[in-house]
Amino acid sequence: MSTQTQDAWIEHGYGQGKISPGSRPAVLVVDMQYAFTDPEFTSGGAELIERAAVNLAKVLPAARDAGVPVYHTTVQWNSAQDRGLWTIKLPFTAEITPGSRWSQIDERLWDDRDVWLPKLWPSFFHGTPLHSLLTAAQRDTVIVTGCTTSGCCRATTIDAFSCGLRTWVPEDCVGDQGSDAHESNLRDLGRRYAEIVSSQEVLDYFETITDGVVRG
Repeated sequence: MSTQTQDAWIEHGYGQGKISPGSRPAVLVVDMQYAFTDPEFTSGGAELIERAAVNLAKVLPAARDAGVPVYHTTVQWNSAQDRGLWTIKLPFTAEITPGSRWSQIDERLWDDRDVWLPKLWPSFFHGTPLHSLLTAAQRDTVIVTGCTTSGCCRATTIDAFSCGLRTWVPEDCVGDQGSDAHESNLRDLGRRYAEIVSSQEVLDYFETITDGVVRG
């Protein structure tokens, strides 16, 4: 995006402040399943998604050690009826069925302390009990990670914002099929709904947390 266009957004009042995290975070891991991380299914893989997996393999243990809850979601469908209009836009979804390898969370990222909630649609919040679980756990902040930046991560970020949750998106813990979609959507999410940060900023934040709550 050109500097001129980016400045025009700022001039019209977008992105005027920074969202600071609260005291009780949770990590949301969106669709880091073999359908998106295994090169066999992804026709050679997506570099940015693999980068996200590598960085998440460092961030998630730090979250667990700090008592920060980790919630995973994956997409999976039983039938064409479940898939709705995905049958038109993404025919390959027919192969992502419950119990298939493609619906399973990448083993590099799963831990038995985590929570898994399957979904049918882009947002982690849509049709799942995620919001209720976050409310019960008194979480005020979510860190959105996973794939794809322009699709399910974007939808999840918007819904998190709509639920009144302080939202961070670590740029190197989300990934997409191409850098253009990844970069443009992060810019737009940062203008409107979230704070775009790095995995190191998230790790530094976790250093301030004990038993899932910021110390002091």
